[in-house]
Amino acid sequence: MKIRNKQFGEIEFLPENVLKFENGLFGFEELKDYLLIKADNELFFWLNSIDQPEMVFPLVGLRLVDESFPQTEDSEAFGIVTLNPDPKNITVNMKAPVYINQEMKTGYQKIIDKDDYPVNYLLFTD
Repeated sequence: MKIRNKQFGEIEFLPENVLKFENGLFGFEELKDYLLIKADNELFFWLNSIDQPEMVFPLVGLRLVDESFPQTEDSEAFGIVTLNPDPKNITVNMKAPVYINQEMKTGYQKIIDKDDYPVNYLLFTD
């Protein structure tokens, strides 16, 4: 199977590599199938929609940002990153993490009901 977008060009993948999000992501509930892409030596993962290949969400593992960030037994927490030309203005959403089980090829997003985790956490500081 193949998809194509501006960011990655043509991506060939096997059906068993597709991550299923039963409820989609907040604001994109209709998009259920994704690929998780990670280039060597890159900080970010990329969650690429198969249904709309131009929809690509940059992700960062939230344990890199906060070692005590809530995890689940079988899924890793990622934050959706808001990119900016100025690295000091790049933020990550810690309030609504994306949990991915890479073994089961499933994912979901949930809101953390604590004030400890901001929507726009600055990823880089001086």
